[in-house]
Amino acid sequence: MKFERSSGVLLHPTSLPGPYGIGDIGSQAHHWVDFLAQAGCSLWQVLPLGPTGYGDSPYQCFSAFAGNPYLISPESLLSEGLLHSNDVVDAPKFPFDRVDYGAVIPWKLGVLNRSFDRFEHLAAQKLRTEFELFREEQSSWLADFSVFIALKEAYGGGAWVNWPAPLRAREPHALDEARQLYAYGIKRQEYRQFIFFRQWQALRERAAARGMRIIGDIPIFVAHDSAEVWADPELFYLDSQGMPTVVAGVPPDYFTKTGQLWGNPLYRWKVHAADGYAWWVKRLQSVLSMVDIVRLDHFRGFAGYWEVPASATTAENGRWVPGPGRKFFQAMEKALGDLPIIAEDLGEITPDVIKLRERFNLPGMRIVQFAFHDDPSEPFLPHNYIRNCVVYTGTHDNDTSRGWFERVSESEKNFCRRYLGRDGQEIAWEFIRQAWASVAVFAMAPMQDLLELGNEARMNYPGNPSGNWSWRMPGDALTEPLLKRLQEFNYLYGR
Repeated sequence: MKFERSSGVLLHPTSLPGPYGIGDIGSQAHHWVDFLAQAGCSLWQVLPLGPTGYGDSPYQCFSAFAGNPYLISPESLLSEGLLHSNDVVDAPKFPFDRVDYGAVIPWKLGVLNRSFDRFEHLAAQKLRTEFELFREEQSSWLADFSVFIALKEAYGGGAWVNWPAPLRAREPHALDEARQLYAYGIKRQEYRQFIFFRQWQALRERAAARGMRIIGDIPIFVAHDSAEVWADPELFYLDSQGMPTVVAGVPPDYFTKTGQLWGNPLYRWKVHAADGYAWWVKRLQSVLSMVDIVRLDHFRGFAGYWEVPASATTAENGRWVPGPGRKFFQAMEKALGDLPIIAEDLGEITPDVIKLRERFNLPGMRIVQFAFHDDPSEPFLPHNYIRNCVVYTGTHDNDTSRGWFERVSESEKNFCRRYLGRDGQEIAWEFIRQAWASVAVFAMAPMQDLLELGNEARMNYPGNPSGNWSWRMPGDALTEPLLKRLQEFNYLYGR
């Protein structure tokens, strides 16, 4: 798909300000969309929007199709009469600058439970009809997901491989009994999804009305403890007990001497190919019903991926295995037409990955932070970009630009200063200027760079299992000077 020259900001909804401990998709998100549009930006990029589990990572979700209930806005529920003011008076004193998931999750789930009770007893018929229609329209994934989460709750949050064997194996009589026994909990999960998608649709309509497009994110792999692996085990390399036989990762490199062991189950691509990649078509359709453009995470895995034995403790002893390649994207094009996809082509990129990306005319990614190695031919330097790429000052996996500059070697700092013709005092905005001025079709910056924040505002440390995904934007961040500066950059550089 051909994109028009544009700019935008990367900010996950959890990072928005607000009184309830975690950013949500209520009024603050609507205000954020208005601010971006007024600044002349037409893109808002988010991380995956699914229900987070272990480590609170949006890349390890309990479902590839469901929404994250922690993003539901209590404020919007109050305005619709689906909560009473008494339902939120017990809110803890949450920190304003970070998400304390340990405090937020139990409180938020309690609020959502009270909202469901009000819906059951007080909701108008129109809303009940909307709910029933949602259940029917989304049944292809919602039925399995709602049972899956209800069973997780019933078994103390345990992984599905530790459930009783009949439920683990999805024996029909066991599932029928579970649907009867946990009917209330199942419907409660369906309600949470109904509310999430209702609020998200309102936000997306607000964005569209302001000329904004939302860039979503699809992780190539899904979590082992997810509704999809439980519901469709034949699509993954699992043993008779449901455990992975091989898992995903990346090989050792300069940054990680033992590689990265992600642990996700790997796809049986031949099984997917046999029905025209129907599961993936459904997955892409689902995400594109929520967003306008999709960043396809770990694009190189579609050309070839690193397979590691499930018994391994590091990713060192893996092997490269061919991915589905050209036939996969041909199937997606046949089903969906032009693909509004950004290929995340970072990491160990080989000629077959480049060939696959170029075959389907997908824009790849360039990261300004990766550029300063005293080599003018470095592909990440802005003067070497091509039009069909998306430039980021940094991503959620990198340090902030200021944090990066404060920590890199003197040689990198010196080359950076020489290249920019600046002393580095405003390094984040110099990177933003380079990105916006470049030929790249999209120019993006994380919100932390617009605010010139340091390492304390980093979103994620790959390989670090805790303390991630918690940064929140200050409530007074969207100032008039920031607005004017963004407007000026978008005007000067034709964004």
